[in-house]
Amino acid sequence: MKYYIIAGEASGDLHGSNLMKELYKQDENADIRFWGGDLMQAVGGTLVSHYKERAFMGFFEVLKNLSKVLGFIKFCKKDIAEFQPDTIIFIDNSGFNLRVAKWAKEQGFRTNYYISPQVWASRAGRVQDIKRDVDTLFVILPFEKEFYKKFDYHVEFVGHPLIDAIADRRQVSEMNFRKAHNLGDKKIIALLPGSRKQEITKMLSVMLCLVDDFSEYQFVIAGAPSQDFSFYKQIIDNREVAFIDNKTYDLLSISYAALVASGTATLETALFKIPQVVCYKGGFISYQIAKRIITLKFISLVNLIMDKEVVTELIQNDFNTQNLKKELTNILDATYREKLFLAYFDLEKKLGGKGASKNVATQIVADLKSEI
Repeated sequence: MKYYIIAGEASGDLHGSNLMKELYKQDENADIRFWGGDLMQAVGGTLVSHYKERAFMGFFEVLKNLSKVLGFIKFCKKDIAEFQPDTIIFIDNSGFNLRVAKWAKEQGFRTNYYISPQVWASRAGRVQDIKRDVDTLFVILPFEKEFYKKFDYHVEFVGHPLIDAIADRRQVSEMNFRKAHNLGDKKIIALLPGSRKQEITKMLSVMLCLVDDFSEYQFVIAGAPSQDFSFYKQIIDNREVAFIDNKTYDLLSISYAALVASGTATLETALFKIPQVVCYKGGFISYQIAKRIITLKFISLVNLIMDKEVVTELIQNDFNTQNLKKELTNILDATYREKLFLAYFDLEKKLGGKGASKNVATQIVADLKSEI
């Protein structure tokens, strides 16, 4: 059978790659065409467009590049029409995917959505569009099933794919890893400033201001697969900090603490049981718009899932050197860390067990076979 998968950003590439592995296991004749990244390309299939080409952040940035975005959407529709897949699988990336889903449903294609758009965060009215355009929605956060139930929309809770991604990763030797990257013996503070240029520029410059005040620790930047070192280099300047490209999980596995840009990385850091401070600073216009339409108490997935403040969030003007220094000091304290570890274990229980990608693939393949 023919599958068309559309993913954006590094996290979508990761989850898409694991889903593709399961589809190939369950359908030996699977023909997969996709929008994604290096991880999906390594599994097989045909890459149509790399997510690096579409890495626009925030309302204002998308608006500036609107002609490019519309061009990608037009090309995607044309490519789907030519491929004629048996099913389309959308992964996250709602700004792009919901527009394509509307068209796809009108054309009579079967539509599946893996990882719900965050309609529970803002513009809940979009649920009606999802009900209209998506045949099956697979959700990964425990509170999402109840949220959609309020709109009389049945969705499938499949567990969180990060559980699998972290559990199944290749283990690394800390000694060998440190030696390979010249990290020395100091405890490591990982810096995860995001994946897009706009957010990295805003986050990393503030994070790096702490290097001299915490000289007894080794600061290490987790380079995003979407950016080259040359971009980071101009921000790092001459500071004593290490840089490791595209090995975030390996870095987190040996880290003592982390400063993390809001997003999927906050949950990844928590699942590695690493104390963290969550950071966010957007463009002025984008932030002002977001502040008026987002109704959540928290921005980090950790706090949203637990429905309480487990990790500290420094947002917009609160994200500054003084506050960051204070909160980093807190997460280095033994008593604070012990409480945080216990909360992290509760978090993992809420997310369910392994098997998210397998659960999604099983149902998609079964649905297609039932129609033959």
